[in-house]
Amino acid sequence: MSQLDTKTRILDAGEHLFARDGFHNTSLRTITSLAKANLAAVNYHFGSKEALLRAVIERRLLPLNQLRKEQIDAVLAEAAATGTAPSAKSLLRAFIEPTLAFRSAGPGAQDFIALVGRSMSEPDETVRNCFIGLVLPNFRLFFESLQRALPQLPTAVLMARVQFTLGAMSHVMCTSNKPPINISAAPQPLDDDELAEQLLQFVSTGLEAPQ
Repeated sequence: MSQLDTKTRILDAGEHLFARDGFHNTSLRTITSLAKANLAAVNYHFGSKEALLRAVIERRLLPLNQLRKEQIDAVLAEAAATGTAPSAKSLLRAFIEPTLAFRSAGPGAQDFIALVGRSMSEPDETVRNCFIGLVLPNFRLFFESLQRALPQLPTAVLMARVQFTLGAMSHVMCTSNKPPINISAAPQPLDDDELAEQLLQFVSTGLEAPQ
């Protein structure tokens, strides 16, 4: 069996177990048992449990960051070509649509979403700090682009509204594949494309509202 197969199995096992049980509650022996590998393989490929965590997050997050960056850069380039401010809604679309599309990115996507969601609520900051460190350049580009789109909003107000936006997006990411709250005559849930469009309509209206 190739080294690549072993490395991928360890990443898959780590992702699943970190998401299910938490980073500190998951031992390397549990990971290697699930991956059908030995402890030496973890040390060879990653060096430590913390380095394995970083590799788990990088594997999913860096391609997503790159896609969002390319789409934000395209919005900025179009605005520069026409001599206008970038569209706030177009920037939101560039950030949100690739993120929502990630839900169906293949095996492991839901484990990764659960891992990130768990990291935001647990008191231990190991996973959260790793995730934020890797996403920060992408978020900074997004926020600074929105400042150009909405220069009338004070920085603190814009930051608060972006946090509301991220909260709504995170809620959709973590709950859209679960049954809705059971209410009388509940409609059929929206498909993924319509859900993304409605989220964009909702958050763009709030983001661009007068102060």
